[in-house]
Parts: sequence; C-alpha cells; structure tokens
Amino acid sequence: MDCFRIDGPVALSGSVPVAGSKNAALPILAASLLAEEPVELRRIPQLGDVRVMLRVLECLGAEISPWYHAADSTPVPGGSASMPGGSALALSVPDDGPCEVPARLARAMRASFCVLGPLLARRGRGVVPLPGGCRIGPRPIDLHLAGLAALGAELSVERDRVVASAGRLRGATIDLTGPRGSTVTGTANILSAATRARGKTVILGAACEPEIVDLGRFLVSLGARIEGLGSRVIEVTGVDGLGGTRHTVIPDRIEAATLLLAGAITGRWASSAESTVRLTGVSPGDLAPVLAALRGIGFDIAEGVDWVAIRSAGRPLPAQLAAEPHPGLPTDVQAQFTALLALAVGRSTVRDDVFPERFRHVAQLRRFGASITVQAGTATIDGRHALRGATVVASDLRASSALVLAALAAGGRSTVRGIHHLDRGYELLDAKLRSLGARIERVTQETAGRRAARLALPAAVAG
Repeated sequence: MDCFRIDGPVALSGSVPVAGSKNAALPILAASLLAEEPVELRRIPQLGDVRVMLRVLECLGAEISPWYHAADSTPVPGGSASMPGGSALALSVPDDGPCEVPARLARAMRASFCVLGPLLARRGRGVVPLPGGCRIGPRPIDLHLAGLAALGAELSVERDRVVASAGRLRGATIDLTGPRGSTVTGTANILSAATRARGKTVILGAACEPEIVDLGRFLVSLGARIEGLGSRVIEVTGVDGLGGTRHTVIPDRIEAATLLLAGAITGRWASSAESTVRLTGVSPGDLAPVLAALRGIGFDIAEGVDWVAIRSAGRPLPAQLAAEPHPGLPTDVQAQFTALLALAVGRSTVRDDVFPERFRHVAQLRRFGASITVQAGTATIDGRHALRGATVVASDLRASSALVLAALAAGGRSTVRGIHHLDRGYELLDAKLRSLGARIERVTQETAGRRAARLALPAAVAG
C-alpha cells in the first residue's frame, strides 16, 4: 500500500485549483442511466470512487469514452464568473441491458446504491447489493426502500442484495426525514426515480446539500420537471422520457475546505508576516458554514465570485463546533477541524450530529501528541502548542485528510498509511499541497523496496 511521508512544519502559501465534486459526480453518474441520448459530463474528478462508479455503469451496459480534457469554461452556478471544464467523459446507456450490480463493486463504495432508482425508472428492475464504503457508523437504507416502495416498486432483500422490480412508477408523497436529518443518497435515489414516475412526486424532508441541487440541475437539463431544489420540499412531475445533455459538476466543497484548513493549521510557521492560501474555481456560497467557522476561530478569509483565500499567522482560537446536515458544518470536515483545534489556544469541543461514531481518527491524532477525548459523539480537545511527527494509519476517507493536516503541522517526519482511503475522494491532494510548499512524498511499495535494497548493500556497492 502507498503511504505519505511528510516533513513538517512548514507554512503553506500560493494558489491552487479545486477539482469537481466527488459527492456530486457519483449520483450524477448514477442518474446518467436515465438518459436516452448521449451525455457529456465535465469536471469529473479522477478518483477511486469515480472509477468504481464507472465500472458499475459499464457492468450495466453503459458505453463510456476514455477521459479527455474539456478546455473551454462554463458558468459558475449562481454566479457570473466561469470555471474550467476540466476532465470530461461522454457516455451513453441503452434501454436494455444488465440490471445487477456486482457485489465486489457495491462493497467498495456506498454511492453504488444510487443506481437502484434510475434502474427501476428506466428498465423496471434492479438488483443492488447492500452498500459498503467507509466505516463511520450506521447508515441505513430503509428510507431509500420505503421511498421506492411508495413509488410502486416491489422490493425484497435476498442474500445481502436488494431485488427490486416495477412497471411504470407512480408519483407519491414521500418523507425522507431520518433520525439525524435528511438522507442525501436517499434523496438522490428517490429524486432520480421520480423523474420518470407517472404524475407528481412530493419529497418531504429532502436533503438540500449543494450536491443534491447539482444532481437536480443535471436531471432538469435532461428534461426532468423539478421544483424546490435546495429546499426541504421537492416536487417532481414525471415525464415519459429524458434526453441527453452536457453538464459541468460543481466544485468540491470538501476538498476546498480541506485545503483551507491546511493553510490554517500551518500558518503560524510563516516566515513572513502572513501566509495566504488561495483556492480558485470554487463556489464560496457552498463553503459558507466552513468559512464562518474559520472566521470564528480567528482566521482572515477573503472571497470573490469564484475564489476564496485564507490568511493565517497564528494558532486558532478555541471553539465549540457541531457537524450538522446542510446548511450546517458538514460532517465531512469534522475530522479536519478536530485536527486544527488540536493546536488551539484553549479547550474546544467538536460534536457530530450526523455520524456520532465518526471519531476513529482521534486515536491516531493522539499519536501526534494531541490531547483529545471522545464521549457520546463529542470530542473534547485541549489545544497543544505543538504536535510531533508520528506514524499513523487512516481508517476512512476524511480521517485520512485529517491525519495529513496534522502531519503538515507536526515537527519532524510523519508517515501516513492507509492513503488508499484518501485516493477515493481527493484528486492529487499531495501534488496540490506540494505546489503550496508542503514537503510531502508519496511512497509506493516499489519505491520503498528499492530504498530498502539500497540501504542493505555495502556502501561501495550502493555507490
């Protein structure tokens, strides 16, 4: 397995572009199964999870082009500026084809379950294994199944697979409110399925995350009739068929937040009066809760239509933060903020109301010298003046980025293992950090083996 070797601390400074959103790209790719004409998707990040989804689509009969670069720009949603087209794919999906997702692919990524709604709406059948993905606590699919059943699907669970069938789906009123807020992937599944249902579907308690709004924009561009995107109530009037489109995925707000926090956690080591990290090709409005939290703990934030910058030259102030459903602070940045507050001037608390068990990174952060305890879904953090280098192992996607942040700020060399988790959700994060001045190296098994062999040779032979 690859790992990162990171020598810290060093202040980061410079400008870096942000990739397209993983969490928008995955449900959009799944919803492409609905399109009866070719689709071009732009700014699709080249990530492990995206590659898994593409393989899922190929197993379901989709024809997908090789990656290519879309050189022209497209408007920023809701703004007047533009962002680059980036990596692009073209795909087409026949009416008939396989309807079963292989178990090995479903186990690799939870978002693979998002193909069930589109399969039912387009082909009338779907067999999808129970989802896998990061181990961050229970994420039941009961709301997915209840919503699809309300649309007229017949469902059963057989040998860890959901087997579903339906004729023409019919509109219904469906409540997707869960015990810890709305279900994002459930909203994606029901929203996609409802576009082809007969009559009107009203989704109550809908997720209103930017990624769901982007999925809705994609569906509308195919010809779907949707109202209320971005609110808790979405109305969908079914249509007989959906065409093709060209769509550019929104910027990844979680990658953007991670890079901003990298600037924050390393800023106190700036040799000059200040250190500034500037991100381009972003939508600052989607980052509002993150920017508010950073301002609240003492960081200077500047922003424009399609850029945002953080300036830092000191330790963060303590804070009491809570990860909540949108428009709250995203659970996907809880681990990174926990790492940052390990260097705060005083005691902080971080609560996760979405996934209260999502604190497996804490034990690894303690290896850097962080003082953190966890009880009942809340981390209590006593800020340290400094962290020390350590060897740590990532347990999930966002935990891996938190460990990288801690390593960037820690004195000495750190090794972060388990970065296959990080590669699922961050496009070239190590290269982007190096461009900002980080001393970070990806070490592969092959590289490590050559080094070990070289060290084992007598000095005269090793040269």
